[in-house]
Amino acid sequence: MSEQQRRDLDEMLRHAPLDVGGDVAEARAVFHAMMTSIPLPPDVTTTPGRLGGVPVVTVDTPGSDPSHVLLYFHGGAYAIGSAADAAGLAADVSRRVGARAVCVDYRLAPESPFPAAVDDAVAAYRALLDQGISAARISFVGESAGGGLAVATLVAVRETGLPQPSSATVFSPWADLTVSGASATSKAAVDPALTQEALRTRARDYLGPTTSGTEPLASPVFADLTGLPPLLVQVGSHEILLDDAVRLAARAAADDVRVELQVWPQVPHVFQSFAVMLDEADEALESAAAFTRAHWAAAAEATAESSAEAAPAASLLP
Repeated sequence: MSEQQRRDLDEMLRHAPLDVGGDVAEARAVFHAMMTSIPLPPDVTTTPGRLGGVPVVTVDTPGSDPSHVLLYFHGGAYAIGSAADAAGLAADVSRRVGARAVCVDYRLAPESPFPAAVDDAVAAYRALLDQGISAARISFVGESAGGGLAVATLVAVRETGLPQPSSATVFSPWADLTVSGASATSKAAVDPALTQEALRTRARDYLGPTTSGTEPLASPVFADLTGLPPLLVQVGSHEILLDDAVRLAARAAADDVRVELQVWPQVPHVFQSFAVMLDEADEALESAAAFTRAHWAAAAEATAESSAEAAPAASLLP
């Protein structure tokens, strides 16, 4: 992997105009400008719509299989970003997996504090199921706050009794809104994108005055993750959220969840967004796509075996 690529990316992010913890309206405008400054490839189609009353953007790439869905949760510290802003990375994942992506435009803080984002995510997932798409053919993908939201949604889905999707992949998840991980301090100097102060500001916006941040659906590092589907966690070593990813994976392992943790050295927050300029990003996305496809295949095999076992019993019926 290229040391020069990593240096160039670090320099670019350190001089980016975005202040994650600044004025919300300004941060949203700057983030949108940054995320849309590079046009989507001409073969990517984005279609606005609604799922369960929640706005979504469906992202299709050539050859994408509409019978399999990536339910995608964008980043932005729960206060900035949108489904449309995430279309670029969602399309990259979609292309590699070979399935359509549905980006959830969940409500943002401070206008809509916790648990609005979780409620919207569950509603969108439930609507996919109601459309007849099997849970075994759905996978969750989330980046940053969307990564934490993806896991929180899995917990909420379990509590509602809905079937779990086949897997979930999270990029640099913000999984602890108390910002209590040791890397929040130890990695501050090498993280070119995020600061403790910015995350604490956005956490206050999302949590409101009465929520502590230790609630399982706000910070899944504190949740019981028993019964969740296979989980892939990817994170860079040059980000203050490193410990969020490590602790989330450890929590999943302790709760008997099949989990893979991939720590990529000397790369920043959501480095997967920079596959056009960073070899590690390309390799990470290929790994995520392989993980997703493998668990779709495993789910299909399990369904086929279950049907085969049920067939003889059915033939005995009068």
